[in-house]
Amino acid sequence: MALLGYLKSLFILQLLMGFVFVVSGLIINFIQLCTCILWPINKQLYRRINCRLAYSLWSQLVMLLEWWSGTECTLYIDQATVDKFGKEHAIIILNHNFEIDFLCGWTMCETYGILGSSKVLAKHELLKVPLIGWTWYFLEIVFCKRKWEEDRETVFSGLERLKDYPEYMWFLLYCEGTRFTEQKHQISMQVAESKGLPKLKYHLLPRTRGFTTTLQCLKGTVTAVYDVTLNFKDNQAPTLLGIVNGKKYKADMSVRRFPVEELPGNEQECATWLHKLYQEKDALQEMYNKEGKFPGNTVIPPRRIWPLLNFLFWATLLLSPLIKFACGVVVSGSPLLIIGFTIFLIIASVAIRRLIGVTEVKKTGSSYGNQESKKQN
Repeated sequence: MALLGYLKSLFILQLLMGFVFVVSGLIINFIQLCTCILWPINKQLYRRINCRLAYSLWSQLVMLLEWWSGTECTLYIDQATVDKFGKEHAIIILNHNFEIDFLCGWTMCETYGILGSSKVLAKHELLKVPLIGWTWYFLEIVFCKRKWEEDRETVFSGLERLKDYPEYMWFLLYCEGTRFTEQKHQISMQVAESKGLPKLKYHLLPRTRGFTTTLQCLKGTVTAVYDVTLNFKDNQAPTLLGIVNGKKYKADMSVRRFPVEELPGNEQECATWLHKLYQEKDALQEMYNKEGKFPGNTVIPPRRIWPLLNFLFWATLLLSPLIKFACGVVVSGSPLLIIGFTIFLIIASVAIRRLIGVTEVKKTGSSYGNQESKKQN
């Protein structure tokens, strides 16, 4: 086990894995671009193809979490809810406290067969990020600038287009709008006090407009809202860099299902419902901190082999010519080729590190609280 841990920490192996992800992602993006000719001919076929292309990319990250780092995830959930996973359109409300919370959400999607068709309400800046933003663009992800006057038309039209989506989809929402930090929490609670809203201990004040708009536009399509509260054993603070280094984490998720027909129809009442939900999420976190677990029955989702097989396919396809080329460079003895290949490796390592940096708490998030309180939802 010590040897395996050492091998996982080797930079050259991590670089090769990053190479596979980046190059396969660029190939997938190119294929997605080519599929655009299908949109005016057969929109649903375009969507089905792009779901599978996206799966081929995102499942490599799931492989990293499940097979490389060995991270385990336990669901606290009733069996009736598990039985509906992957069999209905749903909105997923996930707390935004950890660097890899998105990866835990994707792993849950992969386990139940809807990773390729999962959706998010993403900030517009991510559209410019290679691989991630480009893949999302072809998947009809809804991007917003967090300025409602500018976003209104874009968000409504983007959500309306998803009403006839042919694959079951989970629409993941981070209602807090940005990742939790102590500074943002203080500002958020000042806003809560000014608006007469109950204060939260472990969450930021939810921004209700994104949720109410999504629910309003997708009503008749989505049949349930899943509330997911994520935490990690032993106060772990997981990072994507830790996952890349092969560090194992133990995740716990409390999942509750709310049928859409039981939710308030009025926008203001729905916003009030969301605030109450976050008070309940806060209570769940308090219980977890005291007892080390969430209430309810536990289910350990099966670890599927498809993400591993998908990665091995891309690794075999891409690393064979790369290794052959590298050996040729060394054997050639040409200083120019060796220097050029070294520069390529340096650029590749910097690019991969920048992609990892997109997830880091200190480098992401928004200028939360820098706007006037009246702009907060």
